[in-house]
Amino acid sequence: MTAAKPFCTIVPPYVLDRLAEAGHEPAVRSLALDAAHRAARLAAPPPTSGATGLGRVIADAGHSQRLPGRTVRTEGQDPAADASVNHAYDGLGATFALYADAYGRSSIDDHGLRLDATVHYGQDYDNAFWNGRRMVFGDGDGAIFGDFTACIDVIGHELTHGVTQFTAGLEYHDQPGALNESVSDVFGSLVKQYALRQTAADADWLIGAGLLAPGIQGVALRSMKAPGTAYDDPQLGKDPQPAHLRDYVQTSEDNGGVHINSGIPNHAFYLLATALGGSAWERAGRIWYDALTGRRLPADADFTAFARATVAAAKARYPDQPSVADTVTAAWAQVGVSPG
Repeated sequence: MTAAKPFCTIVPPYVLDRLAEAGHEPAVRSLALDAAHRAARLAAPPPTSGATGLGRVIADAGHSQRLPGRTVRTEGQDPAADASVNHAYDGLGATFALYADAYGRSSIDDHGLRLDATVHYGQDYDNAFWNGRRMVFGDGDGAIFGDFTACIDVIGHELTHGVTQFTAGLEYHDQPGALNESVSDVFGSLVKQYALRQTAADADWLIGAGLLAPGIQGVALRSMKAPGTAYDDPQLGKDPQPAHLRDYVQTSEDNGGVHINSGIPNHAFYLLATALGGSAWERAGRIWYDALTGRRLPADADFTAFARATVAAAKARYPDQPSVADTVTAAWAQVGVSPG
C-alpha cells in the first residue's frame, strides 16, 4: 500500500495558533517551524529498512534547527548524562517492545526499521513530531509546555504515525485524519500501559500527562476516558474534543478537525478496553491492530468503515467468542457510530 505523507505533531495547530495570537513568541516560532517541516515532508524519501532487532540512534540538535544533529547515544550504549537523551532512547524502546511483543511487528515498518530521534530541537520548540524518518523533540518553553521527551505516550503516538504510514496509509483530513490521530493516541496509550504493566482499569487514558507546565489548568493534551476534559485554561482555551458523533465538529481548521474529532474513536476504544477488562493491549489492542494492518481498510476510511473493520477483526480473531465482536459493536454504538 502506498504510504501517506502527513506531517503530524503532538500539539494541535489550533492550540499553538491561540497562543501565537496572544503574543506567545515560542508558539509563533513553533508554528513557523511546523509549516517548514510540513512542506519538506511532502518531498521526503521513505526511510530504509533492513535492521535486525531493536536499533536506536539519538542525536542532539543543540537547540539548532538542523537535523539530524550530533549523535549522542546509540543502541546498547550506557545512559547519557542528558535526561532528554535517555527519555527518548527509552521511549523508542518501549514503543518497539509493545509492537514486537504484543503483535509480532518488527519495528514500525515491520522490516526492522532503525528508530532515530533528535532531541533539543530549536529554541523553546513547543512540539514533537515524526517526519517520516525520525522523531524530533522540542524542549518546550517551560511556561506552557515542558520537555516533550518526558511523556512515553507522546513517543508512542508519534511513532504510530509511522505504523499507519506503512499500513493503512489513512489520509490526513476529516474522518480519515481523525482516525489517523486516534490510532496514534490508542497505541501511544498502550505503549505506556504496556511499559507500566497497567490494566485497562488502572490506566489514566491521558495523552501527554505531565507535559503541561506547572500553573496550566489541565492534566494532559487529550483524555480518551473523557474527551473534552483534558484542559480548561485561560491561555490554552478549553479542550474541544467531542466524545460522541452527535457533537462532531465541522471545521476547516486542523485539516478538518483531525485532532478534535479523534476524541470519538478514542472514546470507543476506551469503552471497549474497559468493557473487555484485563490488559488493553491484548484483546482490544489486537483488534485495532488487525483492523489497521489487515490491508482491507481504505485510505479514505470514515468512522463507520473503521468500526466495521474492527468488528470484522474481532470475529476473525475470536471466532469462538462472539461476545467480543458484540462488545466492539456496543462500544461504537455508545459513541454514535453504527458498524452495521
